[in-house]
Amino acid sequence: MLRRHFITAALAAPVVLRTHAARATEPVDVELVLAVDVSRSVDNEEQEMQFAGYAAAFRDRRLVEAMSRGPIGSIACTLFTWSDWNIQEHLVPWMKLDGPQAAERFAQAIDAAPRRTHLYTSISGAMDYAAKLFGQGFEGTRRVVDISGDGINNSGREVGAAREDALNQGIVLNGLAVLDRTPPPPGLGAMQPLDEYYRERVIGGPGAFLMVADGFESFEQAVRRKIIREVAVAPPPGPLVERATV
Repeated sequence: MLRRHFITAALAAPVVLRTHAARATEPVDVELVLAVDVSRSVDNEEQEMQFAGYAAAFRDRRLVEAMSRGPIGSIACTLFTWSDWNIQEHLVPWMKLDGPQAAERFAQAIDAAPRRTHLYTSISGAMDYAAKLFGQGFEGTRRVVDISGDGINNSGREVGAAREDALNQGIVLNGLAVLDRTPPPPGLGAMQPLDEYYRERVIGGPGAFLMVADGFESFEQAVRRKIIREVAVAPPPGPLVERATV
């Protein structure tokens, strides 16, 4: 009986070890999810400005320096696009960024990502999808979602419910609101300004903030400043709302 017990234990041990290894995660200073709006209101030219802006940000030496100054000296980053409540495309997988070469690989992956446009704007769907991406190979001291968009939630569940669920998981929600200079079509009536909407209903969590881009022409400047602030080690208190203009 004793011999049978040892054999059983020996056979079980490798399974336990494999399970533990499968769940191992690499520590990083920040896990950063980039969520990019590709709804119908973002035309082809504006979508290209978004992708080019993100790629340029990761080629900026100031961002490279910021992400390597933490106690661990690296971050993990991924990017997906979103539109309707059920449409999210995970275009750039999680990557460890710890220097200029890794940042350049991430930028090249953004350059090569497909450009597709869909219909509606589901910020709540983007929040729900982003929350499920964490813990996939990395463990950050902070978990941050960077949501960029040019419209309010008009698809999927109420954005406040998705926001609350994300905050309950310890996720920080930052926003990048792109103000559309095109007047709204007649008959729509007065709508809440997008920067107010993002400030009141989208961002949240410790140190959360909103970056406002005055049109897509300001997007590159806005996203670069935003990500540098997001990955900074022990970022100093900054304004709740920052603005970028051409």
